[in-house]
Amino acid sequence: MNFYSDSKEWQYLFRNAVDWDSIIPLYYPTFPTVDGFNNKEEIISFLEELLTNTGKWTAETLAPRARQLDKMGAGKLVNGATVPSEVLQATYNEARDMDLFGMHIDPKHGGIGAPITAGMAAFAQVSRACISTSTQLGFFSTIAEMIDRFCSKEVGDELIPRIKALEISGCMCLTEPDAGSDVGSLRTSAEKQSDGKYLLNGTKCFITNAGGGLAFILARVKGAPKGLDGISMFFAREWLEDPKSGKKVHNYKIAKIEEKMGMHGSFTCEMVYDNTVAELIGNENEGFKIMLHLMNEARISVGLQSIGGIEASVSYARQYGESRKQFGKPLIELPLYRRNLQDWETEQDGFRAMMMDTISSFDIFQRLDLKKRHTGDLTENETKLFKKASRIVRRRTPLVKYMGTEAYTSLSTKAIQALGGYGYMQEYDAERFHRDSFGPLLYEGTSQVQALMAMKDFVKDMMKNPSNFLQSIVSVNPIAAMMSETEYDRSVAHIQYEFRKNIAGLILRCFKPELAVTEKGFMDTLAQINGVFKKEYWQEADRFDKLMVHAETLCQALSYKETLKVLGRHAAKNKERGELFNRYYNLVTPRLAGIYADWKRSNS
Repeated sequence: MNFYSDSKEWQYLFRNAVDWDSIIPLYYPTFPTVDGFNNKEEIISFLEELLTNTGKWTAETLAPRARQLDKMGAGKLVNGATVPSEVLQATYNEARDMDLFGMHIDPKHGGIGAPITAGMAAFAQVSRACISTSTQLGFFSTIAEMIDRFCSKEVGDELIPRIKALEISGCMCLTEPDAGSDVGSLRTSAEKQSDGKYLLNGTKCFITNAGGGLAFILARVKGAPKGLDGISMFFAREWLEDPKSGKKVHNYKIAKIEEKMGMHGSFTCEMVYDNTVAELIGNENEGFKIMLHLMNEARISVGLQSIGGIEASVSYARQYGESRKQFGKPLIELPLYRRNLQDWETEQDGFRAMMMDTISSFDIFQRLDLKKRHTGDLTENETKLFKKASRIVRRRTPLVKYMGTEAYTSLSTKAIQALGGYGYMQEYDAERFHRDSFGPLLYEGTSQVQALMAMKDFVKDMMKNPSNFLQSIVSVNPIAAMMSETEYDRSVAHIQYEFRKNIAGLILRCFKPELAVTEKGFMDTLAQINGVFKKEYWQEADRFDKLMVHAETLCQALSYKETLKVLGRHAAKNKERGELFNRYYNLVTPRLAGIYADWKRSNS
């Protein structure tokens, strides 16, 4: 089996759902001369060849190995350092021999320099084979990208080739025992030294791949402001050379490996910094801004992990339904089983399309952001492209993280049910898919954190001009939905109309003015009404608290709406995509109706 060449859906999306016309010039600015390609088709075919190779390896080697990795575990702790298990090390060796992480490392560091889109598609393949493996392998390319983006040229020249060779990787160290989602309350301290470096002291917990050799660490410089404004980002190496003995010594230590419900094949650790030598990234007190950039990439990567897990779960249910006979026929021929499976596959296919559309914009954003950081300059066209991609990535990031991880946990549950009693047995992979699904659901910000982010961004856009928003409520025109060019455009326009109408009602109920009749009479009441059109009115905390109750359902509605827009664009260009649009439309419109009913009954 091959996770790419055997999937018509992945092949369609990779060729048609990606803005190659914008992406290719960013990576191959001199083709058809210097870069070795004559046209766009040759580049896409080359990338597809890479994905076919990784698709074969992930399907035929990593997927069969996943159960063994789950039982053996990621490895053990020896003298404050992690040591990979035999099965995990075998995967590392194969990835190195395939030059897997040379795929999107810049050629100046010995890589191929392929677009991020190709690397992320390969990451989804690894995730389908094994979520734990994708977590371990993913940090090689992630840390290389972070070093290239944020560290000095000298550090990049030294470390990125070693990462490419899979000698070292690394981790992002944000969470502390008393500072999870509330990052601003972290206690890890940093003290500047005379040589310009810093000494870190503190503890981090739940750190994925903590023993990789390198670490980006959030800490607070002594004397810095409290909260998020006083956070700085640092870079540290796990090992330093003792100037006296010349031997390697710990710069920080791994205190323990956590025993988790699932994802047994990945390292999740507690880290201790005791005068850990570190370098400042950027400027002091700018760590939160850098962290947001890193979290965007991490959350989109979790969306890719989710599509991998969803594909594994749903395809497992299909395979079982086609082979298992009950009542004299395969389960797949039973009407309820067939209907349920179609719904699961519709949700899978809809999210995958949304994910690929998001990756396309993310690729553009990352490439131009890197150029901007290195050169400080973008062309006029690149500036427009960067702004557009930035808006999409910002809007989509919490949606794909929320939507993907919730669907993964839900559909892995359905896969267990599809197998009946066998689904509960460790002999079958369905129970492992489900156990593993809780990792992506929780790390990089829970679903509730993503929902609050989505709500915050939505309200922030509204607050830019409350007057325009209030006026748009009465100007929503259902007739406009009937004037769209295609049936898919009309359906999307109708969904948009229903959403605006219902969100307007919810916001007015949460932010409704409480007008008081005073002795000053009509003019005072009019002044109160005018106050509603000012930003200050919409910034009152108690009004936000009323809306916050609905953050998750708002996030769900936004996710369905965005996915339908993507599927509608595909269907408008290719009639063969119309079936998926209609199936997804029929799947989520009852869900949207339920969300709107919940909003209407709210008297908050």
